[in-house]
Amino acid sequence: MSDWSARAEAYRNAPEQREGADLDLIVEWAEGSRTALDVATGGGHVARRLREAGLQVVSADPAPGMQPDVICRAEDLPFADGAFDLVVSRIAPHHFADIGAALEEMARVAGGLVVVEDTLYVSEEVEKAEKLRDPTHVRSYSEDEWRAMLEDAGLEVEQVEAFEKRHPLEQWLDRSGTPEDDRSRVKELLAAQIEGDEYVDTKLVLKARKR
Repeated sequence: MSDWSARAEAYRNAPEQREGADLDLIVEWAEGSRTALDVATGGGHVARRLREAGLQVVSADPAPGMQPDVICRAEDLPFADGAFDLVVSRIAPHHFADIGAALEEMARVAGGLVVVEDTLYVSEEVEKAEKLRDPTHVRSYSEDEWRAMLEDAGLEVEQVEAFEKRHPLEQWLDRSGTPEDDRSRVKELLAAQIEGDEYVDTKLVLKARKR
């Protein structure tokens, strides 16, 4: 996890990570919850916003440099069944080695509510670009795939929202440490997603409840 520890500061400071209507929605959906677990906290933006909203939050991440409360993988959450009213993971599941196991763990430690946000699958070209940009990328998923995976984990999807997210292209490549030699190929593969000097993608936010 040294790669992620080295990237920590960049993810803490990136405007499109630090703020956005997607983050506002997570806070809105958290209303009524008292305790929350932020899985793969990254720059800690979900944890920060939920704490500001008055929740007691535990952050978890496998990278020590992200400064989580607990160092662990999403597939191995060291918490009791139903330990948190709310379990959240924002823009991280596409890095999970075993998405099914991670969602089962998130559902297990949730008392009721699970909220997941991630990049929406577009095409195999975009997947190639994502992996070239950042080899820790595993896969993005479609809405249908997300619904099926959440249901398999014992969760019932209540609401889904989509948000456009704009990334300053060069900063986005810098943040993941993409080698200069690979950047032109990444841009070729993402041509349909690039507008001016920005890379544009869609984030899907799903609210699910334990059955």
